[in-house]
Amino acid sequence: MAAYGYMLYFRGTPLLVQLFLVYYGSGQFQPFSGELGVWFLFREAYFCAVLTLAPNTAAYTAEILRGAVLAVSRGHAEAARSLGMSGPLLYRRIILPKAFRLALPAYTNEAVLLLQATSLVSIITLLDLTGMARIIVARSFEPYKLYITAGLIYLVITYTFVLVSRRVERRLSAHLREQPVGASAAQPGAEQKPGRADLTGEGR
Repeated sequence: MAAYGYMLYFRGTPLLVQLFLVYYGSGQFQPFSGELGVWFLFREAYFCAVLTLAPNTAAYTAEILRGAVLAVSRGHAEAARSLGMSGPLLYRRIILPKAFRLALPAYTNEAVLLLQATSLVSIITLLDLTGMARIIVARSFEPYKLYITAGLIYLVITYTFVLVSRRVERRLSAHLREQPVGASAAQPGAEQKPGRADLTGEGR
């Protein structure tokens, strides 16, 4: 029930609201947090950003992994149990590797969304890429050129990450791709097709 409430809150409320609650709302509890000796953390914008983004993406990642584990065929688990695999061994060798491969595309999307969501932290005075672009715009009055440059930087980072993720996914699913025509002939014991000499009788 606690896990369901956790995921319901972080997935059901806007990230910007969560960021404001942590950064601005923590000031209302300054006496209490001061007694605990943790106020020096909450007064830093960087800590508040991490404290907001990390649980938010963890909630989405947990749901992605849950769906991937449930998507693993029950036949794989039953076959492993018939071979004598126990619970931890079953998860380590059968369920989790397959679930990781199934979850990789969805997790790539989540990582891209997290990268784009980091632009929100500029609202709480944290100078990330968007925050620096906003400061330069205030000095140069060239918003069009600077924000396009910032967007292109985000685009390059995103494309690089997606490209690496696709290569990993392609490597993990190599056994599922169809073999090219003629690959079976190179395998030992493969049936050889009759050649032209065999059909015409030449060479006898």
